[in-house]
Amino acid sequence: MKLITEPLSKAHYRKDFDCGNTALDDYLKKQANQDIKKQLAVCFVYIEPIENIQYVKGYFTLSNFGISRELIPPGLSSKFPKSYQTIPTTLLGRLARDKKCTANRLGESLLMEALYRAYITSKKVASFAVVVDPIDENAKHFYSKYGFKLLPDSGKMFLPMATIAKSFKTT
Repeated sequence: MKLITEPLSKAHYRKDFDCGNTALDDYLKKQANQDIKKQLAVCFVYIEPIENIQYVKGYFTLSNFGISRELIPPGLSSKFPKSYQTIPTTLLGRLARDKKCTANRLGESLLMEALYRAYITSKKVASFAVVVDPIDENAKHFYSKYGFKLLPDSGKMFLPMATIAKSFKTT
């Protein structure tokens, strides 16, 4: 299966997309275009071109975000100047793959693509970490396998950009 990543457009066929979670399915089918137009999120899709149709096999969204300094564990928060009450981050708002694509580790590929894009962007627009808000326990387990840690009292998880950078440096 040859998959391509690109920003979501009307050319992408998503009617049959089914990740097993109605909220994530409906977001892609009904809300994503509106969020893009309002500049609330950027949505990237993994597509599989078959003949002249570009089938969406997975997607993720990225947005600017900020977390309260108080949520960051003390070992990390002490590194920030006291004047920073909100720390800039990147929100990985949604990530989903079609249920039919379980064998090829598409979820992991989507996450790595999202982290790479966040890392590259952080070189131009400051971002301390990537933040996720896991939709359920399965998602929490998925993100923890890749090093995401819980932010106290929020349910959100984060992965520092310095950790992400180690995965993508080519020197």
